[in-house]
Amino acid sequence: MPDGASGRSASILVLEDRDAVATLTLNRPAARNGLSIALLDALAAALRDIATDPAIRCVVLQAEGPVFCAGHDLKEITARFADPDGGHAFFADSMARCAAVMQAIPALPQPVIAAVQGLATAAGCQLAAACDLVIAAEEARFCTPGVEIGLFCSTPAVALSRAVPRKAAMEMLLTAEPIGAEEARRIGLVNRILPGAALRAETAALAARIAGRSALAVQLGKRCFNHQTGLPLPQAYEVAAAAMVENLLAEDAAEGIGAFLAKRAPEWRHR
Repeated sequence: MPDGASGRSASILVLEDRDAVATLTLNRPAARNGLSIALLDALAAALRDIATDPAIRCVVLQAEGPVFCAGHDLKEITARFADPDGGHAFFADSMARCAAVMQAIPALPQPVIAAVQGLATAAGCQLAAACDLVIAAEEARFCTPGVEIGLFCSTPAVALSRAVPRKAAMEMLLTAEPIGAEEARRIGLVNRILPGAALRAETAALAARIAGRSALAVQLGKRCFNHQTGLPLPQAYEVAAAAMVENLLAEDAAEGIGAFLAKRAPEWRHR
C-alpha cells in the first residue's frame, strides 16, 4: 500500500490507506458486524498484507453502524447444529480462525488502534481488547455475555484478561453485565473517551501522530513490550535491554538523538 490515499471495498470489510495509516472497517452493520467465517478470513488476509507493507506504520480498526462488533455470527453457528457431527468440525475451525486473527493483531509490527463507537460484545470485546489502544465513543459499551446463553466467553477471556485486572475480567465474564466507556477506562480496557461525532477524526489524528514516528523504533518497542510483559522481572529486563541495544544501533536512533541535540525535526529513515 503506497503513501497517499487509496482503498478498496468489499461487502464485509472496507480497507483504506492514507499517509501511512491503514484503516480496516467492519462492514456488516445489518448483522451487527458479527464475525462470520468470511469476515474473519477477510481480516486475516488484510492483516497479513499490512504486516509486510513497510509503507503502513499504524492501523485503525473501526466499524459501520451502531454496533462495533457483536462477536461470532450466532446465526452461522446455529445452522451448524444440524451437521452430522453436531457442528464440531465447524466450531473448531471457527474458533481456530478467530484465535488466529486475535493473535495476528498483537503480532502485527504496526500498532493497532480500535475505534469503538457502540457495543463491543463477546468476541467483539475480544477484538477490541486485542488491539494496542482502544479509543471509545462516550456511548460505547463492552460486554462478555456468553453465560446468559449457556456459553461462557472463554476465548474472549484470553484477550480481556490480558487487558484488564483479573477480577475485573472475571466480573465481566460471570455477570455478563455491559460496562460503559468510563468504567472500561477505569479498569484499563479503554485509553480515551471521545464524543461519538469526533471518534473517527480524533482516532485518525492519533494514528497519524504514531505513524509520524520512526517505524523501526515503534515496531521494536511493540514487539519488546508484548514479549516482556509475560516474563519474570530479570528476564524482562534482559529482553528489554537487548531491544534497547538493537534500537540504539539503528540509523533512526542516531538521527533522532542528533536532531534532539541540534533542536531540529528528525528525518526518519525507518531503519
